[in-house]
Amino acid sequence: MVTDGTNPGAPGESVAVGRPPRGTTAAVTTMMRRGAVPGLSMVVVTRDRVLFAAGYGLADRAAKTPATASTSYLWFSMSKIVTATAACRLVGEGRLDLNAPADEYVDYLRAPGAATPNVGQLLNHTAGLGNPMPIRWVHPADADPPDPVALLRRLMGRRRAYRYPAGRSARYSNVGYLAAGEVIAAASGMPFEAYVRQSVLRPVGMDHTGFRYPDGAARATGYVKAPRIADPLLRGLLPGGIAGSRHGPYLSLNPFYVDGPAYGGLVGDVLDAGRFLRLHLRDGEIDGTRVLSPGAARSMRTIDEAGKPFHHGTGWFRRPTKTPGQWVEHFGAGAGFWNVMRLFPDLGLGIVVMSNSTRMYDFEPLFALLASAPWP
Repeated sequence: MVTDGTNPGAPGESVAVGRPPRGTTAAVTTMMRRGAVPGLSMVVVTRDRVLFAAGYGLADRAAKTPATASTSYLWFSMSKIVTATAACRLVGEGRLDLNAPADEYVDYLRAPGAATPNVGQLLNHTAGLGNPMPIRWVHPADADPPDPVALLRRLMGRRRAYRYPAGRSARYSNVGYLAAGEVIAAASGMPFEAYVRQSVLRPVGMDHTGFRYPDGAARATGYVKAPRIADPLLRGLLPGGIAGSRHGPYLSLNPFYVDGPAYGGLVGDVLDAGRFLRLHLRDGEIDGTRVLSPGAARSMRTIDEAGKPFHHGTGWFRRPTKTPGQWVEHFGAGAGFWNVMRLFPDLGLGIVVMSNSTRMYDFEPLFALLASAPWP
């Protein structure tokens, strides 16, 4: 264990790279205590390198396994920015047109009695699609995954799949990204997961991230903090085989995957997430490999669609805030996990925190400290 010396009572800290700015451990400790976070991993990167990577607390409470920078977490909706990056890669290859109606690629995305949204509107959440609660869109890790096409067809077959006019205010929609995944599959001529691996994960060097846990990966156990009396309700809400055993104030979750790979299916560690942020800090290039054109990478982070609770660009979003400074970000939240990645293009800095907590925690004081630190 290594600490910055400001809080000797802090949760176990395992540093993989660098040394944290003074006060980091105290800020993490406060964040974890107030948010009841069992364990988390974090990375801070610049355009050219990893400044700091570490784990805090426990990846697994029963086994007392510490969280490290190499611990694998479910990304949940942080996957969306990778999906958007894959779509923009297809545009650069001349195989996808963001201005084309989505039903030109997937016919059952046609909107009844109204203009069908274009592909770009799926990516910036202005397509008008609803956002049903996806709490049951998961399956045990040892079970066969459901067909994402069947899931999307079922959702699009609902009477009000399109709830709002396309092109109006942005309304966050997991269904929109399920649809974007099938558009990517149609345009690329291969399964969505295969194209993402080929076009984004491998070129960026994200060797420990994919749609399943890597062999031998140290994986975080997801936890839901709730009183014991709530266990029957939680077990009823989640699909069979997901809810695990209780550990003090937490109900553990058995290993599982998200049903929709395009909206939330990635699994991996913060070190790989840091490489992904470096790709975007470098306007689409990393280690001599270009994934996106500079113009495409910059246009993705243009936040020009107002909405609630977020304002959106292509993949990236930003919460309305009075806090000074410019950034884009994406959260990844679901049963057992809560994550955030934030890009500070003007500072040339990126931060990722991934945790095995279902609850959102107040990460802003930590991010403010890290963004203003005098890094060497």
